[in-house]
Amino acid sequence: MLDGLSPERDVLWPFESWPRMRFDRPLQPGASGGHGPIRYDVTDYQPGQRVEFQFTSPRGFHGKHWFEVLPQGQSGTLLRHTIDMELSGWAQLSWPLVFRPLHDALVEDALTKAQVALGEPPARVPWSGRVRLLRKAIRRYGKLPR
Repeated sequence: MLDGLSPERDVLWPFESWPRMRFDRPLQPGASGGHGPIRYDVTDYQPGQRVEFQFTSPRGFHGKHWFEVLPQGQSGTLLRHTIDMELSGWAQLSWPLVFRPLHDALVEDALTKAQVALGEPPARVPWSGRVRLLRKAIRRYGKLPR
């Protein structure tokens, strides 16, 4: 699933409801891209195990985020998304008020999509009222898939 991030038929990224993840080249260290207003560079890629991104935008996002596949128990795996980021300037307000609720909903949708791709029953997490309101505002004034 990690290896397929960004192509047109991504089995992990929930492009049906969120801006597509796109890069200027295949997934590999040095690739630049992002989704919506969030921009980042690939800094580490271990096929099937881990992909790490360094934030380049918006201004005030300093850090990285990554997906990784970890062994769990005798025969299971855990797909985990982690953010290690410090904020400065306006990002100290925009992250908790706008970006974080949208980010969390997007990641939950990705994890649900991963469950479906693996043939498991999805543990769908409904969008909060704040997420629905933010998406409505963005759809009206910006670009967001319906």
